[in-house]
Amino acid sequence: MKCMHCQGTMVKGVAPFHIDKKGYHLTLDEVPAWICQQCGEFYFDEPQVDSIQEIIRKLEDGTERLSDVA
Repeated sequence: MKCMHCQGTMVKGVAPFHIDKKGYHLTLDEVPAWICQQCGEFYFDEPQVDSIQEIIRKLEDGTERLSDVA
């Protein structure tokens, strides 16, 4: 697999994921990813993206319920 950014060689490893959205901060320290040995760019496979999106959906649901209480 080649990096879309620099065409370097991609290897399996772990990478962080962080998002600030709608009043919450999500940080995942070690998500399986493809990492470029040349530039450090990383890409997540579809199962990891699906899992991250599910976590975000659950957080959004939870934060909506919190604001309903106020």
